[in-house]
Amino acid sequence: MREERNDSAGQDVLSAAELFDGLGLDYEKAFGRLPAQRAAVEWLTARLEPGARVLDVGSGTGRPVAELLTGAGCEVTGIDVSATMVALAREQVPGARFEQRDILGYEPPAGGFDAVCAFFPLLMMSRPEAAAALQRMADCLAPGGWLVSATVPADVAEAEIVWMGRRARVSSVSTEEYLRQLREDCGLEIHHHELSVFQPDDPAAAPEEHLFCYARKAAA
Repeated sequence: MREERNDSAGQDVLSAAELFDGLGLDYEKAFGRLPAQRAAVEWLTARLEPGARVLDVGSGTGRPVAELLTGAGCEVTGIDVSATMVALAREQVPGARFEQRDILGYEPPAGGFDAVCAFFPLLMMSRPEAAAALQRMADCLAPGGWLVSATVPADVAEAEIVWMGRRARVSSVSTEEYLRQLREDCGLEIHHHELSVFQPDDPAAAPEEHLFCYARKAAA
């Protein structure tokens, strides 16, 4: 997320739930055609068995991720802190299950998930919260399970920015630190990572650098 030119004087800093409650389908319009995200989901589903259980963290409107996963025959659970996003996802992707939950307090079903998708859910957390969330996602994986994730790499800690016309507080880490956390703190093996730049389909959104990473938990 880059700082945008916008007259935001007098705006309150929004929580993640408040921000995405306000964005609703505007977020899907701006970010729903992200080529690297679609490629990541297709890469993942090619490695999963029919009926694989997948957790979509920060599931948003359900499109495109949960929709693609269910279309590939996966059993999908989506969680999001935004009530608006959960309601939209339930309407748009009836073949998946969606809950208003925070990953930090989420308890996976017995046996865990065959895969976790986490596309940009960490940015509005503090650095300690984001690190704990990554570890929680790794804990949700069954042995041999995949974590396919994306973030905006940057050396920022609880910085106030304007994003899509709204004031928010964001944190992130460098590419090197994100990969280190996955390897050393989460105990995952990184199979692939790449950087790309995406221009959202919204005049209020600036181009963003994205880091996509595919990692795997050791088999039992």
